[in-house]
Amino acid sequence: MASNKLLMLSVVAIFLPAMAMATDYIVGDDSRWTINFDYQAWAKDKVFYVGDKLVFQYPKGYHNVFKVNGTAFKNCDIPPANQALSSGNDTVVLNTPGRKWYICGVSNHCSAYAQKLFITVQYQYGWAPAPTPQILQVSQPWAPTPAPTPSSPSTPAPTPSVPDTIVTDPWASSPISSSPPLPTPLAPSWPPAPSLPTTPAPTPEPWAPTTLSVPETTVTDPWAPAPAPWAPSPVFSPPSLPTPTAPSWPPAPSPYPWI
Repeated sequence: MASNKLLMLSVVAIFLPAMAMATDYIVGDDSRWTINFDYQAWAKDKVFYVGDKLVFQYPKGYHNVFKVNGTAFKNCDIPPANQALSSGNDTVVLNTPGRKWYICGVSNHCSAYAQKLFITVQYQYGWAPAPTPQILQVSQPWAPTPAPTPSSPSTPAPTPSVPDTIVTDPWASSPISSSPPLPTPLAPSWPPAPSLPTTPAPTPEPWAPTTLSVPETTVTDPWAPAPAPWAPSPVFSPPSLPTPTAPSWPPAPSPYPWI
């Protein structure tokens, strides 16, 4: 805590005189902020420090002040109107070091009449702010040495898995599958069927003559005449019916007895 307070007092002792010696600069001096004035020549022999102030004085409504970057300063690019200082007595505090650019955004005052200002702000006396001290931890010689933390056993890196490669013979018609074989289904155990006695076919004796089967052939006499092709077919005769026999009645008596 004591070292921190000492550091703060040192910073205050360095920057307090600079704050007390801050300077107010009226831009353009007697010419104020206007057109057709060389503001770079006005700022050439001046040194601006952090804490100094720039005062832009001009007739209200005729000019304004824009703080821009280097590109907008060079090209006279006008920022939005809500960023303008337009009171006629604008004060700009130089709080940070570095390059600063200012232009007038009314009409073409910047591009045609060179109404713009560029300055460089420095630290007081050219000093940079003191860096923040780093607190070093110094171990006491009598402090016990901390016990080493047991290191956990290193876990071996996982072995990358290599996909199975199917090796085929150059003469094989299809690749050999690397899948495991399926179990062969077991057939049910039935009692064996009784065997029937078989009678061997009779074997012919080697000396027995072979009987040849000759188809039957009807032999006709060569001298028998062939049936005439014009012979009429026999006429069909129906069977004869028996002739009915008249009944034997006694003769009727004659009506004429004298006959």
